[in-house]
Amino acid sequence: MIVFPNCKINLGLRILRKRDDGFHELETIFYPTPVHDVVEILPLENEPCGTVQFKQTGITVQGPANQNLCVKAYQQLLEKIPTLPAVYIHLHKNIPLGAGLGGGSADGVFTLLALQKMFEISLPSAQNQAIALQLGSDCPFFLHQEAALGKGRGEQLTPLSLTLSGFQMLLVHPGFSISTAEAFQGIKPTAEGDSLAETIKRPLEEWKDILVNQFEETIFLKHPELEKIKKNLYKMGALYAAMSGSGSTMFGIFPPTATKPEHEPYPWVQWKKIP
Repeated sequence: MIVFPNCKINLGLRILRKRDDGFHELETIFYPTPVHDVVEILPLENEPCGTVQFKQTGITVQGPANQNLCVKAYQQLLEKIPTLPAVYIHLHKNIPLGAGLGGGSADGVFTLLALQKMFEISLPSAQNQAIALQLGSDCPFFLHQEAALGKGRGEQLTPLSLTLSGFQMLLVHPGFSISTAEAFQGIKPTAEGDSLAETIKRPLEEWKDILVNQFEETIFLKHPELEKIKKNLYKMGALYAAMSGSGSTMFGIFPPTATKPEHEPYPWVQWKKIP
């Protein structure tokens, strides 16, 4: 079985307060984006249940195989289904890591759902939700694949009647990653301002001045190259440009009639029509 995990962008991100559990209370809008990894899952004959073999190609993922979210998804499902057959998982990575695109989270969730389809397993949605949250705070979004307002750590999702269908998107990764810990350094939470659910109702042409990713305040100071990319996206004709999540990917949303603009060379650039 082959599946194609897609990434996401964040349309605005507010950091409201620090919670007692050490996490931050967030508000953001997740939107599915048509850039994909590839995950192939094959059954392993003559191997005991609970066995998983893993191979990774494409963009290099550092760390041992048992820390990859595809393998973790298998292990989480194994806890629910002890007779889970042995599998071989091949992940081909195209979505950069530490990029604010949720590629690793998507890989884990798509693997979780593919395993269930492959072996005719049907877990209640609440159990899939719980497994996804154990994999990562933004993983529950990838169970649903629709625009959603995310609250809490990002796992409290409310579907939105928001579509960017037909618009063009340019995603630019500068060649370096930003860790979550680095992103939160220097952040000053604030609950002031309108909810993103209200802000997003305004015409897209107005988002430039009102739809803000709060991480940009501090990350742009440490990585001025990202602010330069954002300004360049507007010069190219973007209606809205921002950093996705905690970075480091920058994206611009262009009119439906736009053609791929000329841009400075970066290690990873994607021009996509939003379906």
